Amino acid sequence: MSVFVWPTRVYWEDTDGGGVVYYANYLRFLERSRTEWLRAHGFTQSALAVNPGVLFSVVEASIRYLKPARLDDLLYVSCSPMVSGAASLVFTQEVRRGTEHGEVLAHATVKVVCVSAATFKVRRLPSAILKELN
Repeated sequence: MSVFVWPTRVYWEDTDGGGVVYYANYLRFLERSRTEWLRAHGFTQSALAVNPGVLFSVVEASIRYLKPARLDDLLYVSCSPMVSGAASLVFTQEVRRGTEHGEVLAHATVKVVCVSAATFKVRRLPSAILKELN
């Protein structure tokens, strides 16, 4: 599977008073990249909640911050998913500045688990999503 890359820009709302991206906002960038990875493969989170009736819940996240992103920076947020059991995916993600191969600002590993939209109980990953991973 190739690495998916989503471009975004740092806006004032993403920063602290000094124009530096607030550390927790990296989680938002990472989440959006994973959502756009799904969309690029023909899935929307709202449609998945209806049929086959699943949601994805983050159960673990680890981020290593290397350098600060700043107001107006163009960022490229990558994600590379890997199956981790019958009901979960682990995404290796990076935030880079300037280009897809630019300066690495942060590395992250995020584990999501597939749950029933109705009961929030863990359930197997949908076969359609598994097919996209091969």
